[in-house]
Amino acid sequence: MKLVVGIAGASGSIYAARFLKALLEIPGETFLVASPAGIRIFCEEYKTNVGSGMEIIEFIRNKWGITSDRNKIQERPFSDIGADIASGSNTWDACVIIPCSMKTIASVNSGLTENLIDRAADVTLKERRRLILVPRETPYNRIHLRNMLSLDEAGAIILPASPGFYQMPETLDDIADFIAGRIFSLLGISGHGLFPTWKG
Repeated sequence: MKLVVGIAGASGSIYAARFLKALLEIPGETFLVASPAGIRIFCEEYKTNVGSGMEIIEFIRNKWGITSDRNKIQERPFSDIGADIASGSNTWDACVIIPCSMKTIASVNSGLTENLIDRAADVTLKERRRLILVPRETPYNRIHLRNMLSLDEAGAIILPASPGFYQMPETLDDIADFIAGRIFSLLGISGHGLFPTWKG
């Protein structure tokens, strides 16, 4: 699977980290775009000093001992709206923005593409590909809700970082893995083993 993954400037770096950790072990190709605010928040929430998307990947590899190279991850600069993934003439299967800020949701909803995360999301929608947005905000105001409803109507999938607890999580990583697993399910990737399915 070929993905675009954006890390926007919202709290919830753990969701991005656990999704990328699992993604590293799944065959495919990924284009990673991290906003300056996303990088700053990642540093604050993980008490580290990474300065780029690829440094986030190296942090994840080191933290959890990932040695797999099954997923080819390449970074694209946040400000480069002329990058390859800024055009629908290039193909990818889906775009995931995790976590997704309310600013990013508002920009994509209004068609503003001032950076590569916004542009890649816009291209994903216009090319009728799968766009998954993972907001981590609470509570929502009416503007947030209207923007998310409008994006849903345009074909995006809104997957709030609202984990279930029937899998009996024991750690924060378990909670974040639930969200990562739900994303993989929506991408059609099964057998990820990130949480036990409900048996009824």
